[in-house]
Amino acid sequence: MKLEKRIEILTQLGHYLSTDNPAYHETRQQAYLENKWFLPEYAFHAGKAIANNMLNPEILHSFSEKYQVPVDANPNLTVGIVFAGNIPYVGLHDLICTFLVGYKSSIKLSSKDTVLIKKMIEFLLKKYPETGDYIKISEMLKGCNAYLATGSNNSARYFEYYFGKYPHIIRKNKTSVAILNGTETDEELNLLADDIQLYFGLGCRNVTQIFVPNEYDFVPLLTALKKYSHYKDHDKYKNNFDYQLTIAIMNNRFYMTNDSIVLIENPMPFSPISQLHYQFYDKKDDVLNSLNMEEIQCIIGKDFLPFGEAQQPKMDDFADGVDTMEFLKNLTH
Repeated sequence: MKLEKRIEILTQLGHYLSTDNPAYHETRQQAYLENKWFLPEYAFHAGKAIANNMLNPEILHSFSEKYQVPVDANPNLTVGIVFAGNIPYVGLHDLICTFLVGYKSSIKLSSKDTVLIKKMIEFLLKKYPETGDYIKISEMLKGCNAYLATGSNNSARYFEYYFGKYPHIIRKNKTSVAILNGTETDEELNLLADDIQLYFGLGCRNVTQIFVPNEYDFVPLLTALKKYSHYKDHDKYKNNFDYQLTIAIMNNRFYMTNDSIVLIENPMPFSPISQLHYQFYDKKDDVLNSLNMEEIQCIIGKDFLPFGEAQQPKMDDFADGVDTMEFLKNLTH
């Protein structure tokens, strides 16, 4: 399959992910029934973000030129891809890169996200039957030439055991933080609320810890976060919120809340669902020096990734900072 055809197919995938129609609406409803964290509107948001930021012809052509992607595919090389299931369509970037380079993909789906990916592949097979020679879903990833796997720190040890002798990229737990200076506008805090709470905060690009200057006024941030007050009507989220609030009260911890999220002073970057950690700082450089960048996916702030863009990854926003395209290209060398 020629590169132009691969780009055409990926462009059509972008149309599928960004076009709301009855069939796609039903698919998202089915995904929600399988996993109650996957609100239908969140599945659409995730797919549309991928479509807008990765799957249009201009982006795909420019990206292909940057990496000197070969015109002819290499279907003799198969990449095993382990999908995560924390938010909708996690792992799709690996599949896009693998298909764009021209290799076969053997996909192991997460039990938390089967409907969306299966229906997406069914769409491609119906419109372009030849994609069946390049993309397949497998229960066991055996006989692959290389592996791309995303999961938790525990699953990473499992992946290392099984895939370690092959070329691989194995990703572990990551999270994101924000560094505020106290001059943020209401609009910026509104966008930060999305960075924190979109997808219930379950993504590695979601902000789970903020760094604020001494004497920081939390009221505007708590007000901005009220845009997600409807989460208290979501059973799974509400159970987490009630639990975290109860623990804070029982432990006599100082906390702040707007009745839908709990803010706790904590040095750990990873926070539980419904909780946001914060830390005070004197100098921004001290914050940067304190971060373990092996744990951090994104830093949000005025001098970093702009507010509201945490969940808008681009084609070259490689997870863990490891260049997937370079890895894939080097498989032939």
